Amino acid sequence: MSDLIRPRTLKGFRDFLPEAAIPREAVIATALEVYRNYGYSPIDTPVLEYADILLGKGSDETDKQTYRFTDHGGRDVAMRFDLTVPFARFAAQHIGVLGTPFKRYHVGPVWRGENTQRGRYREFVQFDFDIIGTESSLADIETILVAHDVFAALGFERFSVRVNDRRVLNGLLEKFGLDGAAVAVLRALDKLPKVGPDGVRRELAAAGADDAAVAAIMSLVGITGSNREVVTQLREMMADSPTAMAGVEGLHALAEAVAALGIDEARVHIDLSIARGLDYYTGMVFETFLDDLPEIGSCCSGGRYADLASLYTKQRLPGVGGSLGVDRLLAAMDELGLVDGRATWAPVLVTVFDDEGRLHALRLAGELRAAGIGAEVFPDTKRLGAQLKYADRRGHRLVVIAGPDERTAGQVQIKDLAAGTSQSIDEGDFVAAVGAWLEA
Repeated sequence: MSDLIRPRTLKGFRDFLPEAAIPREAVIATALEVYRNYGYSPIDTPVLEYADILLGKGSDETDKQTYRFTDHGGRDVAMRFDLTVPFARFAAQHIGVLGTPFKRYHVGPVWRGENTQRGRYREFVQFDFDIIGTESSLADIETILVAHDVFAALGFERFSVRVNDRRVLNGLLEKFGLDGAAVAVLRALDKLPKVGPDGVRRELAAAGADDAAVAAIMSLVGITGSNREVVTQLREMMADSPTAMAGVEGLHALAEAVAALGIDEARVHIDLSIARGLDYYTGMVFETFLDDLPEIGSCCSGGRYADLASLYTKQRLPGVGGSLGVDRLLAAMDELGLVDGRATWAPVLVTVFDDEGRLHALRLAGELRAAGIGAEVFPDTKRLGAQLKYADRRGHRLVVIAGPDERTAGQVQIKDLAAGTSQSIDEGDFVAAVGAWLEA
């Protein structure tokens, strides 16, 4: 017999056991409901794209991290590093059928060959939402509202969607003749949480900013206050820059919407240090952090891109959207103790005592499922203790027991594992009883 192959996974890649996969599905289902409520439609794109579709669209660093190879047909191909660039290609290819504005959501794995760290892997799932074919500030505002509503729907109380507009910084750079260094400056600012203010100053100097420019940039990103106060300060500081003022007006529209909708500014606020490292953003940008675990980084980010789709079509297709980092969010939720490792989609286990009870158990479970209650039938005729232990390990809330004595009496016994209590119910009433028990 040949030697066995040692089972193992590549660095940065993971298997998902049920205790991790079920919470991930729950997060996706929650976000899906929010996206649908805002009118977004589902799409899908291939994992593989021609390399020229993907390369040069994110950043030099992203290009280095992209998985790229020659396929069996001799084509230069690459695996998608995000879902936004493939969407731009998708929109350019199909917009004649889709019409504008078009709103999409898309969930799927993406790949980046980067160094692994807490909450960051080489294969991870993103859940994107975008509006393409409009420049309306209303679309920008709605994008922020979607991000806010997803985190609220997931049950987070303490989170912050931090919003900026790249046009504000671009206007400042124009003043100092640093237009050509905008990408380097943005990437320097994007490193602020990692390297701190002094590290950013060194990066800015390396990018060609003199002392006056460095001081002005650091003064800009250091502006704080309420949303309206920040907008007021920006208007005074950037009044002579049409580019910057376009961004200021976008932030003003957001500030007014947050106030009008009664959203807590602790949850949605202007943060002028937010830059986003990808090159294709041109206007509003945002990142979302968990206040109780800020060091894990942004769990939902995005912004406006004016020209990305124009790389693939002469039709102008400006867009705006965001991406929910499902795996990073789950890592954070696990660290915060918000993930139930014993969760199951079927809250009820129906036991089997003997061969005569198999069909009876199947019928009981079928009645529960017909009423919209998930139910699992234990497949073997093991002793009751073993079946109860299985139910507890799997996270079932209730166990339906219908042994020979119960069948003879026309009853079932319902056992609440958490409370340690049980009750005998007439078989004709047990579905309603289980439903009431689960809702209690």
